[in-house]
Amino acid sequence: MRITKLLQLSVTLLACTFLLVPTIQSVLAGVTANYFRGLSSGLTLKWVAEVWSLYSGSIFLSIWLALACLVVTAVIGVPAAYALARRPGRWSRVIEEFVSLPLAIPGLALALALLQLYGSLQGFRAHWSFILVGHVLYTLPFMLRAVLAVLAAIDLKSLEESAATLGAGPWRRFVDVVVPNALPGILAGGLTVVTLSIGEFNLTWMLHTPFLKTLPVGLADSYASMRLEIASAYTLVFFVMIVPLLLAMQWASSRAQRMFR
Repeated sequence: MRITKLLQLSVTLLACTFLLVPTIQSVLAGVTANYFRGLSSGLTLKWVAEVWSLYSGSIFLSIWLALACLVVTAVIGVPAAYALARRPGRWSRVIEEFVSLPLAIPGLALALALLQLYGSLQGFRAHWSFILVGHVLYTLPFMLRAVLAVLAAIDLKSLEESAATLGAGPWRRFVDVVVPNALPGILAGGLTVVTLSIGEFNLTWMLHTPFLKTLPVGLADSYASMRLEIASAYTLVFFVMIVPLLLAMQWASSRAQRMFR
């Protein structure tokens, strides 16, 4: 038994080391005066300031797109999951699989289809909402399935019938009964949506314009055309801006799940 625990601990530490060492090395490179000379060249925030001056627009655009994607997927996904949960059956499964179809298609192919369909609309093509459409198509299945899983686990029919006997109409039942019970799924789906939207590269790379670069696209651009220190500082800024947001959403999701147990 002791050997088994030691093996489990060793595997866990090796996995953490495999993930953390490159991250720490990249962060240190972003605050090192000269990467090739190492820490002996001294520490500086010059590269971080350079990244902020060059890519601050990309950082705020990514956060804005992720939050907008969260709102749109919630507005579409929660009522859709509610409708599918109320009428389970063959057609509901067909619709669910149809909505999940973008997950089976490479992001580049999905982006190419959007370009062929809307590429001629120059105003729309050059607006951030064009990228948002791609992100919504890609992340909507995660919101839909997270909410649907929660609604399938509760006795939705009995809850609605009880609310109806008290005089609640369809809208009141949805707002006062369905949404509170589905909140753990909404938060879990929202965490996934925000994470995927911020980190999505392939689809965004095809849809972006020179004035609409998101964090992953800007990171690729910095690695291709800038000094290694600037690219590493970009990674550091990425962590500082994004990790607190993801941790806050994770905390909110965990708290909601504990409240409804």
